[in-house]
Amino acid sequence: MSTSQTIEDSRSDVDSFNALEEREARALLVSCLAVPRWVSEVLAGRPYDTGAALLDRAGSVARTLSEDEVDAALARHPRIGEQPGEGHDVEFSQSEQAGVTSNAEPLADALRVGNAEYEHRFSRVFLIRAAGRTSGEVLSELRRRLANGKGAELAETVGQLGEIAVLRLKQVLAR
Repeated sequence: MSTSQTIEDSRSDVDSFNALEEREARALLVSCLAVPRWVSEVLAGRPYDTGAALLDRAGSVARTLSEDEVDAALARHPRIGEQPGEGHDVEFSQSEQAGVTSNAEPLADALRVGNAEYEHRFSRVFLIRAAGRTSGEVLSELRRRLANGKGAELAETVGQLGEIAVLRLKQVLAR
């Protein structure tokens, strides 16, 4: 696929997705967002006319995640700045957090402290679409979101999960 062509306008990518056996399509979607209802609802939209329609559906359904679905999805995401371990989507997490340092720099230390404060306040790991963001940008967002109320923060986390799911879906379809 050329650099100017994306899943939004690539007919062959959406046709390939539409042609997958349900089991294969389900596995592909689970790798993007491990929420059974999201996977089922995205699958139910097949066949998609365009890549944009597929991505719109994926994003739209992701915006309706319940708190329990958020918690289940977060189990597959490592803390920001930490190496992903077993049970995490390692390949995605490593590339998404490539701009976020995890060594002993002051910024990395601030991320660790912020992660701990966030987990204490919200009882879940801090999640942000880290792809394309620097450590400083992530830390700034973490600090800003610590001021959120629980409902506002849940809404932001849902939004971030949706962004990550769509980004991952674009990546797997472009392979």
